[in-house]
Amino acid sequence: MSRLFFIADTHFGHTNVIRYTGRPFVNSHEMDETMIERWNSVVGKKDTVYHLGDVGLRSPGHLRAILERLNGTIHLVLGNHDKVALKCVDRFASTSPLLELKVRDEDAPGKQQHIVLCHYSMRTWNRVMWGSWQLFGHSHGKMRVHPQSRTMDVGVDCADPFGTPFSYEQIKALMYAKTGKVPRSQGADGDRDEDGDE
Repeated sequence: MSRLFFIADTHFGHTNVIRYTGRPFVNSHEMDETMIERWNSVVGKKDTVYHLGDVGLRSPGHLRAILERLNGTIHLVLGNHDKVALKCVDRFASTSPLLELKVRDEDAPGKQQHIVLCHYSMRTWNRVMWGSWQLFGHSHGKMRVHPQSRTMDVGVDCADPFGTPFSYEQIKALMYAKTGKVPRSQGADGDRDEDGDE
């Protein structure tokens, strides 16, 4: 069975991002190898990864070699630094500027978790009043969001350890902790979401 993972802002091969974001690496080679190792430590070959943009900034050959080493089927939600990634477009199962998912989940409203994926953070998004989540990148952990908002930066700079893709289960736990929602499996009243909507 395929599991779902989410990540953004890998910036493979981008030396300057180390300084811009304070990443703990001496050079881009060290950064790239660490991210590849951590990606493959959690993502299996049959898993699905949604990359929310800014994959890499060196040559197409350099990026293609890295992409070939990464496990999983990768869908790309385009960021503002993806010209090189688009030259490796055959490595991605899909590319789009925005993507909406419906994930089968017994704890979600209607037993489907709606998720809006975009490189950029949104203040509002489709089905927000019915428990939808919005996942983004671009901000490198610097975007302030309301503590109860169902939105999350899934960039590598927010991951622990650094560079590890977030699983659907991790994101669900974080979203429920933010909003005080308890999964049905833990005894919640599942008829309404935390806003009181049906």
